[in-house]
Amino acid sequence: MKVVKRDGRHVEYDRNKIVVAIQKANDEVEPHEQISEEKIYNIVASIENRGQSEMQVEEIQDIIEQKLMQDKKYVLAKTYIIYRYTREMVRKANTTDESILSLIKNSNKDVMEENSNKNAIIASTQRDLIAGEVSKDLTKRVLLPEKITKAHEDGVLHFHDADYFLQSIFNCCLINISDMLDNGTVMNAKLIESPKSFQVACTVMTQIISAVASSQYGGQSVDVRHLGKYLRKSREKYKHHYETKYGDKLDKELMEQFINDRLYDELKSGVQTIQYQINTLMTTNGQSPFVTLFLNLDKDDEYIEENAMIIEEILKQRLEGIKNEKGVFVTPAFPKLIYVLDEHNCLKGGKYDYITKLAVKCSAKRLYPDYISAKKMRENYEGNVFSCMGCRSFLSTWKDENGNYKWEGRFNQGVVSLNLPQIGIIANGDEELFWQLMEERLALCFEALMCRHRALEGTLSNVSPIHWQYGAIARLEKNQPIDKLLHDGYSTISLGYIGLYEVTKLMTGVSHTDPKGTEFALKVMNRLRNATDTWKANTGIGFGLYGTPAESLCYRFARIDAKRFGIIEDITDKGYYTNSYHVDVREKIDAFSKFTFESQFQNISSGGAISYVEIPNMRHNLEALEEIVKFIYDNIQYAEFNTKSDYCHVCGFDGEIEINDNLEWECPQCHNKDHSKMNVTRRTCGYLGENFWNVGKTKEINSRVLHI
Repeated sequence: MKVVKRDGRHVEYDRNKIVVAIQKANDEVEPHEQISEEKIYNIVASIENRGQSEMQVEEIQDIIEQKLMQDKKYVLAKTYIIYRYTREMVRKANTTDESILSLIKNSNKDVMEENSNKNAIIASTQRDLIAGEVSKDLTKRVLLPEKITKAHEDGVLHFHDADYFLQSIFNCCLINISDMLDNGTVMNAKLIESPKSFQVACTVMTQIISAVASSQYGGQSVDVRHLGKYLRKSREKYKHHYETKYGDKLDKELMEQFINDRLYDELKSGVQTIQYQINTLMTTNGQSPFVTLFLNLDKDDEYIEENAMIIEEILKQRLEGIKNEKGVFVTPAFPKLIYVLDEHNCLKGGKYDYITKLAVKCSAKRLYPDYISAKKMRENYEGNVFSCMGCRSFLSTWKDENGNYKWEGRFNQGVVSLNLPQIGIIANGDEELFWQLMEERLALCFEALMCRHRALEGTLSNVSPIHWQYGAIARLEKNQPIDKLLHDGYSTISLGYIGLYEVTKLMTGVSHTDPKGTEFALKVMNRLRNATDTWKANTGIGFGLYGTPAESLCYRFARIDAKRFGIIEDITDKGYYTNSYHVDVREKIDAFSKFTFESQFQNISSGGAISYVEIPNMRHNLEALEEIVKFIYDNIQYAEFNTKSDYCHVCGFDGEIEINDNLEWECPQCHNKDHSKMNVTRRTCGYLGENFWNVGKTKEINSRVLHI
């Protein structure tokens, strides 16, 4: 028999533990209140004779108490109950010792790998992680209902960011940077007035980003088009300077050249400030600010020409990279970049196509930017184009009292994600049981999400002045509750999901790319969306369906289910579940078909979605990438490219390692030829069909040469 412990673990039944527990209670009562050894073993036998394959530990303890009461050993029963309660309190007294000590020893793998943006070895970061372990412990034992905690531990759902749940802080936001720059803000009780130049605006913006990141736990986004007016202010400043000083000495053409030169110097310095400040600042969370820059050339923007210059410079500097400690140019993790494709820059003869071509080069070498189609986004969000919060979480539409759409200055309250494959494993093809379980688990998710919402209710603006009092989200009075911003759809709260591919395979026997599977997958997605819409209608809270961003969760759910249900072919045997609605990485599907297929799920998952394609060594695929970018504009709202870049472990070179005349890989920086000391990605020339690899040689495919 297996015994199911309180934390969900299945352990071997051990009769001696029952005997010892009763004996310890026996030793504490008067002799006439004790029971004999024979009766103790009779109680054990009554448990074993039930013939069950598994029993809950609480069920076993209940049986013991009932047997003692039946034998009229009331004092002994009470003593056993007290013993049982005391053991429970000891278990719950402090469960963080081991996790914290292992963190200090750098052996707590789960915590160290949970957030790839944090260096868990650095002392300052460890302080945040230690606080997170305490928060998780109190969240598990005290703050959440026991059934939610158990559902999290059993992998039924995932209660995200429990390491910050103890505090009244939220997930992610879209900073109202326009208000903060135009009207000033306050940091560390010091007034920051509206900038008079582009350089100062960039500096202030990065300080705002750092302050915002220190009082929330998720990502933030900034629309850089609000910097355009400050670049124009700098131009006007230089123009006034040169006209005043040299107006009668220089011809207009030369003067314009001087102005442009000075302006470009400031443009370059300002963008460099953004890039280096974001990558060198450390927040109180122990990491660089998780920030996304939204690069959108809005045709109705009066500063569109200035913004074209800013975006071009951001892409140029990202393409170059940042020097690491060895002086080698590498790809920085932040800021993330999102580039908007619109009529004038979608590579169809538009005025700003040249910037998009630069963006493609940047994607090929540095992975970013990601791409948003303004065309598709307008279809999904009532004609609007706006940034996600961080890298995936999208707001729902909301209008102010004047009927104007508002995006900046809004935020997400938190996320709870549902393990779809586990429902499919238990249902085992029984659709009636599947939908019954789906309803039960959606109810659990709703309760968990409401815990997040209620934890924020009553929060005072003093908790984070930069957010609530000085413009990042709002300009509330001191000591004013933030509650009005939690209701009426102003902020969002998200239901995430993992494993649409796997649950479809379990219930239909085919992938969700198969027409039969697609029908079922869409039913699942629409039920999830209907749930969030219903919750929103019933509560007035902005529930949304969110393609879960936590890649580590794909592994956590699969690991839990493999341990609980065993190895299931094409499900738990892989060691991971497929994220959200994505096509499984092992399916043979070209980039265009993948985007076309996944786009049908993005408008359902309107609270957050992204699709990506894996393209080996994109630096050789610029023409192909441009074709995909054109395709993105017409066919899918939000997409990115993934690849692996070359890396030399000898010198730290992060660029492109080439084959020399002797058909050997050779690092262009240190000339290392030892293949075991470098990572080299596969080479393609742009062909998007099936590739045939042959190391050190070439193969002609469709009249193109494939270099390996």
